[in-house]
Amino acid sequence: MKIVLTIVFVCNSSILFAQNSGWQADPDLINARKESRPEFIWKESDVPDYHLPDPLLTTDGEPVRTLEEWEQRRLEILELFRSEMYGRPPGLPNELTFETVEEDKSAMEGNATLRRIAIKSNYQGRSHAFEVILFIPNATPVPVPVFLLMNNRGPENTDPTRVEQSGFWPAEEIIDRGYAIAAIQNGDLAPDDQERYHKGVIRLFEGAAAEEERSSDAYGALAAWGWGASRVMDYFETDPRVDASKVALIGHSRGGKASLWAGAEDQRFSLVISNESGAGGAALSKRQYGESVRAVNRFTHWFNTNFESYNDREDELPFDQHMLISLIAPRAVCVGSADEDLWADPRGEFLSVAYASPVYAFWNYEKIRPDQMPPLDTPLFVGPRGYHVRSGGHNLTPYDWHVYMDFADTLWE
Repeated sequence: MKIVLTIVFVCNSSILFAQNSGWQADPDLINARKESRPEFIWKESDVPDYHLPDPLLTTDGEPVRTLEEWEQRRLEILELFRSEMYGRPPGLPNELTFETVEEDKSAMEGNATLRRIAIKSNYQGRSHAFEVILFIPNATPVPVPVFLLMNNRGPENTDPTRVEQSGFWPAEEIIDRGYAIAAIQNGDLAPDDQERYHKGVIRLFEGAAAEEERSSDAYGALAAWGWGASRVMDYFETDPRVDASKVALIGHSRGGKASLWAGAEDQRFSLVISNESGAGGAALSKRQYGESVRAVNRFTHWFNTNFESYNDREDELPFDQHMLISLIAPRAVCVGSADEDLWADPRGEFLSVAYASPVYAFWNYEKIRPDQMPPLDTPLFVGPRGYHVRSGGHNLTPYDWHVYMDFADTLWE
C-alpha cells in the first residue's frame, strides 16, 4: 500500500490484504458468493486499485493544516454529501411538541421506567407525529446516558410491553448495564418503499409537491429517518432523567447508513454507531467490493437522485465514506461488521474508520492503521473510534450491543 498524502490515498488492495494479520474472509464463502452473484467482486485480489480523496485537501487543492481550517473543510465535505448523495434534510417545523402517551414506573419488573412520547410537528398547516419508546433504569442515578435505535425492522422488535423480547433490541440487558434504551420506527418518518417514502416527513414540509418530481439534490428516506432522530434529541434535551450529552445513535443495515448521516448532520450525538451498514454507509464505495453504488441505488428512495449518476462510476466520486466518518470527529464512532456479511464489505467498513485517522489527529488521537483490522470477535477500541467483526450473518445481535456498551463504558466512565 502506498499513500500519497498531498493528493489522494492510493490503495492497492491485494498488497493491503496480504499485509493484514487480522480478519480474513472465509475462502469457501467467497467462492459461494462468486458462484451465486458473479457480477460482483468478492476476492480481494480482484478489487481494482482505487484513489481515495484526502479529507485534508480542499476542493481547490489547498492542504488543511489547522483545526480552524478543518472546520471550513468540514462544511465543504458536508455540502458535497448533501449535494451528491444524501440530500439536504429539512429544517425545523414551525411547532414541535412532546406528549406523554404512557408512563410506567414499574416496567421490567420494577427495574425501569417506561415512557412513550409522541413527537408532534406542525409546518404550514400540515402535521406529523411519531413515537419514541424510552426505558430508563430505576437503579441508576439520573441523568443517564441513552442508546437510541433507529429501527428499520418491524415494531415487534422494540415491543414496549416486553411480551416480545428481541435480541435486535435487548432492552433488559441494556437496562442492567445502567443505560437507558430508546427506539423509533423509521417507517413512521418515511415508509421504506419507493412509492410511499414521501408520505411522512417529506409531505410535512413539501405538501402535495412531495408526490411530484423533486429536485435532484432533494433528500430521501435516509435523511428523513435522521431528521426524526434529531427530533428525539430535541426531546432528550427536555427530559432531566436523560443525559443529553451522552446519547448514542445506533442503526443496523440501512438504519446504519442513516445513523452515520444523522451523526454527521447533528453534532449533538456524542456516539454514532453503524452496524453492518455497507454501501452508502460505512463501507468504501471506491473498493467496489460486494454491494456496489449501482446495487444500493436500486433503492431509489434512500438517497438523492444525483447519487445515481455515480452508478458504475465510483472512481469519479469526489468523496468516499471515510470522509463521512471524518465528519463525526472528534465525537465517537463505532462500526460493526459480520463475518458472513461480505455484501456489506467488512474490510471496507474498517478501512473507512482507519482512513478517518488524519482528521482525528487534530485532537491528538492515535492513528488506526489500514493494516490493523482486528481478528474475528476481537473488538478494537482506539480513543473515540471502535470497530469489530463478529461471527455470523447480517443482523444486530446481543453480542454487538455488548461491544457497543463496552465501548461506551470507555467513553463515559
